[in-house]
Amino acid sequence: MRNPLRAGLTDGRAVEPGIVVIFGASGDLTQRKLVPALYNLGLDRLMSGSGAMVGVARRDIPQEAFAEQLREGIEKHSRRPLDPEVWQEAIPRISYVPTTFDDLDGYRRLGEHLDDIDRRLGTEGNRLYYLATPPSAFPVIIDRLGKSGLNRPGKGGRWARVVVEKPVGHDLESARELNEVVNRVFEEKDVFRIDHYLGKETVQNLLVFRFANAIFEPLWNHKYVDHVQITVAESIGVEGRGGYYEESGTTRDMVQNHIFQLLCLTAMEPPFSLAADAIRDEKVKVLHALRPVDTTRVDEATVRAQYGPGVTGGKPVPGYKEEPGVAPDSTTETYVALRLFIDNWRWAGVPFYLRSGKRLPKRVTEIALQFRDVPHRLFHGGSDDRLVANTLAMRIQPDEGITLKFDSKVPGPNPKIQPVTMEFRYGTSFGQQPPEAYERLLLDALLGDATLFIRRDEVEASWRYIDRLFEGWSAAGGEPLPGFAAGTWGPSEADALLDRDGRAWRRL
Repeated sequence: MRNPLRAGLTDGRAVEPGIVVIFGASGDLTQRKLVPALYNLGLDRLMSGSGAMVGVARRDIPQEAFAEQLREGIEKHSRRPLDPEVWQEAIPRISYVPTTFDDLDGYRRLGEHLDDIDRRLGTEGNRLYYLATPPSAFPVIIDRLGKSGLNRPGKGGRWARVVVEKPVGHDLESARELNEVVNRVFEEKDVFRIDHYLGKETVQNLLVFRFANAIFEPLWNHKYVDHVQITVAESIGVEGRGGYYEESGTTRDMVQNHIFQLLCLTAMEPPFSLAADAIRDEKVKVLHALRPVDTTRVDEATVRAQYGPGVTGGKPVPGYKEEPGVAPDSTTETYVALRLFIDNWRWAGVPFYLRSGKRLPKRVTEIALQFRDVPHRLFHGGSDDRLVANTLAMRIQPDEGITLKFDSKVPGPNPKIQPVTMEFRYGTSFGQQPPEAYERLLLDALLGDATLFIRRDEVEASWRYIDRLFEGWSAAGGEPLPGFAAGTWGPSEADALLDRDGRAWRRL
C-alpha cells in the first residue's frame, strides 16, 4: 500500500544511485538500526538497484567478517526476517574501509574506494555520509571530509550529503561551534540532523491529522484546549551508560531534541506547503515564541529528580547513584518535568506540561490535548454523572495510534454518564505495522528531502531555551535532587507542579 504522506513529501521521486558511507560501522547503532533499515528499504524496492554501502571504523575487520556482522544485525533486529536471496544480492555491494577518523591518508583510501565502486557498480558519484559515531568525533570527521575533497560528489555525481546524529552540541555555544564546522564543509541543504522520533509514523501523522481534517484544526487553540501534556517515559535505566548520562541528563538527552520536536509539531501553524523549509519555518517559530524562563524562579516551573532503588518488571533494580560510572554525589537528573507557555495568538495562556524520565513504570510516548470544560453543565445529581474532560491522545510508542475520550450516556432509564474512547491503531487499521523510523529517515536523506530533519536555527533556538533552564538550576544551588522509587511515575513534586494549577498528569 502506498504511503500517502511519503508520496506527498517526496513527490514520487525515485532514489538515485549512490553510496551510503557509515562512519562508526562497527558500532551498536549501525547493527541495531541502520543496516536493518537499509535492508527493509531494499525489501520494499525503495532503494536504487545500483546502491552500495561502505562501512568505516577504526577496527581492522576482514570484508567477509564485516558482512557477516551486518547479517547478524539484520537477523536480530530487523522487523522482518532475513531473505537469503535478497541478502546474497546485497553482499557484493557491501564493503569496509578501516581507518582512524583523523587520518587523512585513510580518507584518501576511502575516496579511491568510492571511485572504484562508482566504476564497478554504477553508483554515479553520489554520496551519503552517516556519522554514527560518538559526538566528539563529528568535527574531526567533517573537517577531514572537507580537506580530502569527499564533501563533493564523485565524478559525474550530483550530490554529497551528511547525516549527523544527536546530540548536536551540549549547549548553545557547542551547538553553534559544531554547526560552524559543518557549514564550512557542507551547504545547509546537504546537512541532515537526525532525530529518529520524527521518523515515527504517528509523529508524521500529526501533520495529516491536523491539516487534513477540518473537524480538529478549528479546535486546536486556546479557545478550546485547556492544556497539553507530552510524555516520553522509559522503563529502562541508563543501561551501562552512566558516564555518558552524567554529562547529559534527561534534559539534554530527551527534552532539547525529542520532546521539543514533538512540541513544535503539536503547536506549529499550518505551513503554506509541504516543502521542507515551509514546515521547518513554522517549527522554529514555536521555539522563538516560548516564554523566556525567569532564571530566578525556575523551580516554580520545573522539577528534576533521580530514580532510586525499586522494582521494574517484577525485578529489583538499583538506583541511579548505584549505576556504574555515576558519581555517588551526582546531581544529574534522570527525570524532568516542565511547565511552559507559547506566547502567540493560538496558544496564549495554555500551559504545556512536558515530562520525561528513566525507570518509569512503562515505555510510552504520548501527546495529549485536554479540552476545556463545557461552558454550562446540564447534568447534575450524583457522583456517577460527573463529566470527564474530553482528551485527544496521540500515542507515538508503543502501539502507535490515536484515541479520543468523550462522555456518553450509559444505556438505561437514568441519565448516568460514563467516559468512552474511540480508538485508532495502525496495526489493526492498515493490517501492518508501520516501518521503523530509521527506514523513513534514511530514505528521505537519500532523496534529499529534509522535511523530517532539524535545521540549524531549530537546534540553536532549542538550546537557547535549555541553557536558561540550566542557568536557573545552577543559580539555585547544587542541592540533592528529589528521589523516587524506580518503577513509579516520578517524584511527588512533579504531581504538585500540576496540582497547583488544578490539573493532574494522565494515567498511562
